[in-house]
Amino acid sequence: MNQMYQARRPAQSEFAPVRNLKYHVLRWGAAGSDLPPLVLMHGWMDVAASYQFVVDAFSPAFYAGRTILAADWRGFGLTECPGHDNYWFPDYLADLDFLLDHYVGNRPIDLVGHSMGGNVVMLYAGVRPQRIRRLVNLEGFGMPATRSDKAPKRYAQWMDELKSLHRGELALKNYADADGVARRLMKTNPRLPEDKARWLARQWARPNAQGQWEILGDAAHKIVNAQLYRVDEVLAAFAAITAPVLSVEASDNQMEQWWQGKYTLAEFHERLKSVPQLQQAKIENAGHMLHHDQPEQLAALIENFLA
Repeated sequence: MNQMYQARRPAQSEFAPVRNLKYHVLRWGAAGSDLPPLVLMHGWMDVAASYQFVVDAFSPAFYAGRTILAADWRGFGLTECPGHDNYWFPDYLADLDFLLDHYVGNRPIDLVGHSMGGNVVMLYAGVRPQRIRRLVNLEGFGMPATRSDKAPKRYAQWMDELKSLHRGELALKNYADADGVARRLMKTNPRLPEDKARWLARQWARPNAQGQWEILGDAAHKIVNAQLYRVDEVLAAFAAITAPVLSVEASDNQMEQWWQGKYTLAEFHERLKSVPQLQQAKIENAGHMLHHDQPEQLAALIENFLA
């Protein structure tokens, strides 16, 4: 492996206080702009730097004079782990709220979320509708519907997985070098070019004291949520969104493969009918990591929607 992607618009790396954690934030563009800040939130087992390719693809006219922020969620990237042995979804909403308090005060923002981050921002926009001017959901499909009679088994599964974590059975794999991480990224996403994989690997992992490259993600993220997924609550949040919403899917959509019939794309589209102002778009020749696969297509979609 020889090639390495060169960021055209390098980010400024900084830390912000969020609920007793040091949150890692990347900042691009101008501070104190009159334009609405653009906030980008990543997905599960990803990092804020994943958006670098999209930021580089924005047109000069769109990028000029605009503040763009991307944060590593708690327990991912360079943001601190909370010191717990599992994660609760409402914490992501509160973290985002505190983060916006710190950076933008009461100013409405344009908000983008991918995958897990897409699920977070969709709920957040219904909980804090006054804070969002425009919302973009990238492949944040939510989860299959659950029934209350499944709760006992879910709690038991949660406790069993906690024990697996404490026995060291859920640890993330280490790699001999950064190129090993890059090869893993390309195996997971065959569309990812080598130069981008090599650049991402150095954002996604760091060498430890033994020289092994460790993924920057807490293994406790692998533990199932103890609480059931309540579709009625999700639909109530969707209905409370006042901002226009753009829902973006990849042409190579793997949702039904993931859930093996438990949840379909048609069900997700039915849920989206609860969103008052909705647009939908598709990125061609892309998989779930569409911000890696087709950053130019995605940047153009975002620009047009936010205009």
